[in-house]
Amino acid sequence: MKRYNLLIVLLLLIFNVTTAQKKNSPAADLSILKDTKSKIEATVPLVIKHLQAIATKEGDNNIVTNGKIAVGKEYGVLESEWYLYRNNMKNCILNNSSKKAKKCMDYHTQYLRNTFINYNNYISNLTRKNGYLGVEGDTKFEFKPADITTKLSEAYSNASDAAGRMKADQKREFLGQTMSDDNKLTPYAQLAQ
Repeated sequence: MKRYNLLIVLLLLIFNVTTAQKKNSPAADLSILKDTKSKIEATVPLVIKHLQAIATKEGDNNIVTNGKIAVGKEYGVLESEWYLYRNNMKNCILNNSSKKAKKCMDYHTQYLRNTFINYNNYISNLTRKNGYLGVEGDTKFEFKPADITTKLSEAYSNASDAAGRMKADQKREFLGQTMSDDNKLTPYAQLAQ
């Protein structure tokens, strides 16, 4: 009889340790959202600096003015997609079984990845050395769409697993953090000053 009790205690201990590790994993707290937000926002000053270098070289401030407007439009598309992505991923987890949630999350992650790729191509082409003669060097961005979306996908997958072990109110509160102002992109007008 004591052997069975010991076995049960050991199994419970192993289960609790593995569950605790999942709950405390860095991805389950969705900290990647803030990292992604920072990487997106960091692109704007770099692009504007490059535009300013071209404008100075050419003696034409319209390059900066028109460039800011064009980049603002692209950033706006990314900003709205970032909002939709976070909200859709939250809803995928809250409103679906784990199997359907994964399929739903994969779909929205792929859509975000395509938006990131479009934005990255736009800013890369705009700042490429050969994009405008006479301005030295390429601007390097720490913005890699495939890497970012892979990490986001893993984080949301872990969040889905963690949410599966929570009660309804806890789950809503936990996933509600994705829509917090901390994860919202800074408006373009503020970044482009």
